[in-house]
Amino acid sequence: MMSVPATILEKIPHLPESPGVYLWRDAQGKVLYVGKAKRLRSRVRSYVATDHRESVKTRALMEQAEALDTIVVPSEAHALILEANLIKEYKPRFNIALRDDKSYPYIKVTVQEPFPRVWVTRRLQNDGARYFGPYTDVGAMRRSLDVVKRLFTVRSCNFDMPKQMPDRPCLDYHIGRCKAPCIFAQTQAEYAAMIDEVIDFLDGKPEEVERKIRERMALAAESLDFERAAQLRDVLSHLETMEEPTVVMEVEGGDRDVVGYARDGDEAVVALMRIRGGKLLARDHQFVENIDGERDEEVLASYLAGPYRLLHERAHELMLPFEVDDRAVVEESLERTKIHVPQRGPRRDLIELAQQNARHLLEEARLTGEATEERAGDPVYELQRQLGLQKVPRAFVCFDISHAQGTDTVASCVWFQNGRPHRSEYRKFKVKTVEGIDDFASMREVVGRYFQRRLDDDRPLPDLVLIDGGKGQLNAAAEALEHLGLASLPIVSLAKREEEVFLLGRSEPLHLSRRSPALRMLQQARDEAHRFAITFQRKRRTVRTITSELLRIPGIGESKRRLLLTTFGSLQAIRDATPEQIGALPGFSVKSGQRILEALRTSDATATAPAIVPPAPAATEESPDAPPLDSPSVQDDTSELASPSSDADSR
Repeated sequence: MMSVPATILEKIPHLPESPGVYLWRDAQGKVLYVGKAKRLRSRVRSYVATDHRESVKTRALMEQAEALDTIVVPSEAHALILEANLIKEYKPRFNIALRDDKSYPYIKVTVQEPFPRVWVTRRLQNDGARYFGPYTDVGAMRRSLDVVKRLFTVRSCNFDMPKQMPDRPCLDYHIGRCKAPCIFAQTQAEYAAMIDEVIDFLDGKPEEVERKIRERMALAAESLDFERAAQLRDVLSHLETMEEPTVVMEVEGGDRDVVGYARDGDEAVVALMRIRGGKLLARDHQFVENIDGERDEEVLASYLAGPYRLLHERAHELMLPFEVDDRAVVEESLERTKIHVPQRGPRRDLIELAQQNARHLLEEARLTGEATEERAGDPVYELQRQLGLQKVPRAFVCFDISHAQGTDTVASCVWFQNGRPHRSEYRKFKVKTVEGIDDFASMREVVGRYFQRRLDDDRPLPDLVLIDGGKGQLNAAAEALEHLGLASLPIVSLAKREEEVFLLGRSEPLHLSRRSPALRMLQQARDEAHRFAITFQRKRRTVRTITSELLRIPGIGESKRRLLLTTFGSLQAIRDATPEQIGALPGFSVKSGQRILEALRTSDATATAPAIVPPAPAATEESPDAPPLDSPSVQDDTSELASPSSDADSR
């Protein structure tokens, strides 16, 4: 139980079981958190009925909360809207932060005024005006604004008309840039009709503007106002030859808003693609922060109840990548907009396009904020979605165990960065504490040693741990992580036979589609770990076999064995040598060379398996005088880092 002030505990039993909004405040009265509830009493009681060990953010909130305010509303939809408004007003530190991107400008049309104006702004306000953007290409925005000034006679003055009216018109009237509504040379109705055309143009509907101009040109010609008709003809010509910068591509017909979502830890991006008349006109986006511990369904619902609900131009159809919390309530708050979650077909393709845009924006923000040149590929985000991870697994490792009938047991760890092998972070291990065949104990030892070393050296940890094996290997590795205090590190295993993915706490395996890019990436990491482990195991077995063969020969000690292997390179090369070549080595004679060759010829030259040749007593750890192995491409847990290009062995 949390330590909760008595004033709050006394208030809870008297709260109604009806929809409402609650506000947690600190000792100074500052709002810490705003939340909505279907039943206020039950929701608030849940905060004080547990210690919230699973949520660090909620625990920190309740440690600071000293007061509670509640507001009762008629329905859940009202609660949703009120919550969004209060969050916007108070900006509580524990709420999900929907951050506007202030670096991108908007074109603002003050339609709430009797005589609207048009200008550029970087601030979005709920003041009744129409906003177009954000424009990521400032040049395109300036061109659109220039067209507005050329084609339409929008006033540029700052008078609060009709309360403030000048005595005479400004220079714009005399050069034809304004029709002087300030002196009633243009009526309010005529000015409003012109503003409607401005909005149609900025909203990506130039064909509607062209139609109206053609009608006016025809009327002017019929009334013999040829000068006015010529002006409208020039305007129409300019419109027809102008490129439409807002139209990006043609998609399935209709008006709809398509949402994409990408998340990495406590940050996310929501991308909104606006499709009107079958044309993709614009892509807006919203950065979301402070979502540690929050579910994606709740984050997306907060966006829909906040920034999206406040949009002036919403399509009747809203397509989402997944279901959101309280879908019926969110849909009610959006009034005429209906929510759909496509699973297949052309509409799902639009969702995937929006998802790709969201991932691009998130990667762009990350690359801007960090000194890195690589971006995570789509399979990495697909893996995050399939496994339900909150953080993108940009860096993940895979462990594999390899042995030969219970001897020469070794392990490997390969590192993948942004979906590609990162060979300088490969590691190999000689299993030290396990005898015989025990993959579970071997996995527990190796995972524990690997992460203990990274903690001791203060090295970065991976975002995901992959184990080659089934439930047993997964549980053994998880025990090692828990012992080191890393129980929160995501860990999964991949079984070879059915390519099943096992997750901790889930009895049934996860079956990914065989065509899934995420599964293919896991298989690539698993196969690479297996290749690296079995290559290391074969090298150790070969060296141990050669060593055992030479140590059987009387008179051959450690130093002479080392000299023979260093000089000739392999056991077969020693067999092919002459007594004179061996006798030429320091400490050897022709007679000793003959004795060595006779001993090798009488032995079983093909005996390479450890079951045939018993290991020498020093086989578990390489002697300081032993000849070096082939230059490794990576580092084991005790050796120095070597060249990454020297390991060319195949499986």
